[in-house]
Amino acid sequence: MVAVVNESECVACGACVDVCPEGAITCDDIAVIDAGKCVDCGACVDECPSSAISD
Repeated sequence: MVAVVNESECVACGACVDVCPEGAITCDDIAVIDAGKCVDCGACVDECPSSAISD
């Protein structure tokens, strides 16, 4: 299962981008996860300070 971003909770801090080992996340106004690259490691879920990402 691919991680999912709760757009209303995302503060676009970029912490998830920095921690993603696959480079599957970009962040401008909100974090966007590329489902084709995501390996569901959970690193972004653990790192997100606003709990906006779930798996």
